[in-house]
Amino acid sequence: MISTYQKPLADVDQARDQHLAYIADLEERGLAVTAGRQEPPTGGIILLDVDTEAQAQELIAQDPYVQQGLATYAAVGWQISRGALADYQRKY
Repeated sequence: MISTYQKPLADVDQARDQHLAYIADLEERGLAVTAGRQEPPTGGIILLDVDTEAQAQELIAQDPYVQQGLATYAAVGWQISRGALADYQRKY
């Protein structure tokens, strides 16, 4: 999921702790592989481990950034083929 901030960065940052807690929960449940803010900070990327775009959209709808109108997300499918994540295995 690739996000684009819809509000000024100062507004986004007020909800950042809530957003990061949500991402941490996804990681603990084996649904998020990694995440981070883009540079420059115009949005972020969350690599989800789900089977369908519908699942990704359902999860991202619960992100505090989305619920507060601070960011929108676009789903981009991706298949790991090499590099640091080439041997990635699902947790659950």
